[in-house]
Amino acid sequence: MTFPRPAPPPGGFRPGPPPSAQPAVSVPQAVDAATGQIVDQTGHPAVDEVLRSLTNAARLAPAEQIAEYEAAHQVLQETLASIDR
Repeated sequence: MTFPRPAPPPGGFRPGPPPSAQPAVSVPQAVDAATGQIVDQTGHPAVDEVLRSLTNAARLAPAEQIAEYEAAHQVLQETLASIDR
């Protein structure tokens, strides 16, 4: 007697694990004095400033957001490079 092998449901979609109630890593948060929004803090001033700028970029027009994202990327690359030294 042969039994059918288990397979994913039709359509190729395989559900992932259920979302957890709490994040795996706890990140300290603070309130940005300029915007009043809650922002994550890493403890590294340059990275914290990038996080604030990305929060503020969400309110900009899409064309202006690109420049903010590129500037943030540059700062993060420089920060990582300085850690490697």
